[in-house]
Amino acid sequence: MTQVPSAADQAGLERELAELCVSALNLEQAPESIDPVEPLYGDGLGLDSIDILELALEVSRKYGFELRSDDERNHEIFRSLRTLASHVAAHRTR
Repeated sequence: MTQVPSAADQAGLERELAELCVSALNLEQAPESIDPVEPLYGDGLGLDSIDILELALEVSRKYGFELRSDDERNHEIFRSLRTLASHVAAHRTR
């Protein structure tokens, strides 16, 4: 059974993922400036498909589960930091 993270755990994971985005993708902005509900693709944070692949690899390494490029849910998983954090919370092994 999957546990739903508390609001504090969710916010902490969102901050952690924002820091991972900035460091892994060499973004020129502070992690705390990333709105957790802002889209990661296109007009939001401005990531492209290559950035998402790099981010997926880093998330997989850090949290111990595989994010597959052929997963039909990727568009939803990577919609925002919040949706990514929810997915990580449900699947992480570390």
